[in-house]
Amino acid sequence: MRDPETEPERIAWLALARTPGLSAQSLLALLARHARAEAILGAGPRAWREAGLAAPAVEWLGAPDRTLLDADSAWFTAPDRHLLTIASQLYPQLLRELADPPLALFVEGSVELLSAPQLAIVGSRNPTVDGRETAEAFARALSQCGLTITSGLALGIDGAAHRGALAGNGRTIAVLGCGPDVAYPPSHAELAREIVRAGALVSELPPGTPPRRDHFPRRNRLISGLALGTLVVEASDRSGSLITARLATEQGREVFAIPGSIHNPLAHGCHRLIRDGAKLVEKAQDILEELGPLAGIHSQIPVPARDSGPAEAPDPEYDGLLAAMGYEPASIDTLVRRSGLTAEVVSSMLLILELRGDVQTVPGGLYARRNAKNPYGSI
Repeated sequence: MRDPETEPERIAWLALARTPGLSAQSLLALLARHARAEAILGAGPRAWREAGLAAPAVEWLGAPDRTLLDADSAWFTAPDRHLLTIASQLYPQLLRELADPPLALFVEGSVELLSAPQLAIVGSRNPTVDGRETAEAFARALSQCGLTITSGLALGIDGAAHRGALAGNGRTIAVLGCGPDVAYPPSHAELAREIVRAGALVSELPPGTPPRRDHFPRRNRLISGLALGTLVVEASDRSGSLITARLATEQGREVFAIPGSIHNPLAHGCHRLIRDGAKLVEKAQDILEELGPLAGIHSQIPVPARDSGPAEAPDPEYDGLLAAMGYEPASIDTLVRRSGLTAEVVSSMLLILELRGDVQTVPGGLYARRNAKNPYGSI
C-alpha cells in the first residue's frame, strides 16, 4: 500500500491525521480491529473510547469538518504529492521506531527516498561564512557517497546543507515546520522547488498550517528520526540544533559535531555536544567510518581529478601574512601588528590574496581564509 487507494479512504486518513490527541499506538490498535481508515470513522464513539481516545478526539471523529478535509485533499491534485500513512509499506522503518511517530506524512517528491540512508545536517540560522561553506562542502561530499542529506529548510546551515547536496547531484529531504503548501522561509521558495526535483519536501502538518514556534521541536524529531546520524555544524548554547542532537541521542542515532574556535559563540554548542559524547568531526571521512557500514554506502570520499597544470610557487611573504591571519577573521590593524608590515603593504597583499581565492572579506571589515578551493581537500 502506498497512498490511500480511494478518495474516501484518503479523506478518512486526513480526518485521522487532524484528530486531536490521537497517538500512533491508539491508531494502530484501531487499525488492527477495523483494517481501514474509513472503517475507523464508521466504528462509532464506543469503539473510539475503548481504544483510549479522549473526549476531544471522539468529538472530532463524530463530526469532522468536511470543508477543512476537502481543502486538505485539494493539495493532492498537483502531481507527485502523496499522503504516506503509518499503515503504508513505504512508511520509513526508522520513524516507526520513534516513541511518537507521525500518523501520516504529506510528501511532495520521492516517497521512496524517505527510507534511504540519511544524514541530518543542522546548525545556526546565522552561521559564519566558514560554517556555511563547511556545511555545504560536507553535504556535497557525503551526498556523492550515497547519503541523502536531510535538514529543515531553515536559513543558514540548513539551506547550505540542502544546496551542497544539490550541487553534488545528490539527494536531499527538507522536513517542514509548517504545512506542505506554505513557503517558509519565503526566501527559500525556489530552493524548495529544487529539492522537490531532487528529493522530497515532508511535513506531518496538513496544508495551510502556518509556521509556529511549537511546531519546530516536533519537526526536529523527524529530521533526526529519519536519519542514521545528525551532524551539527555550528550552534550556540541555546540553539534549536541542540534539541535535534538530543532527540537523535534519545532515538539511538549517532551524533556528530564540528569543533571551532573558543572565541566563536557558534562553536560553544558543538563543544558541549562533544563533551557529552558526540563524535568530533574534522573531515567527512569521520562520518563515513561510522555510518558507511550501517548504510551500505561508499566508505571513501571520492576525490575529483585535480588540475594538472603547474603548481603556483609558494611565496614566503604571502604565506607569512596567511600565517599571521590564522584561522579566525582578522582586521587589517591586527594583521599589521602581527606581521610587522605597514598597513599599505598588508592592504595590497590582501587584495592579491583575495583575487587568488585564498582570502575573503567577512562582515565587520575583517578578512578570513577561504576554505580550500577543492572542498574535498578540506573535509
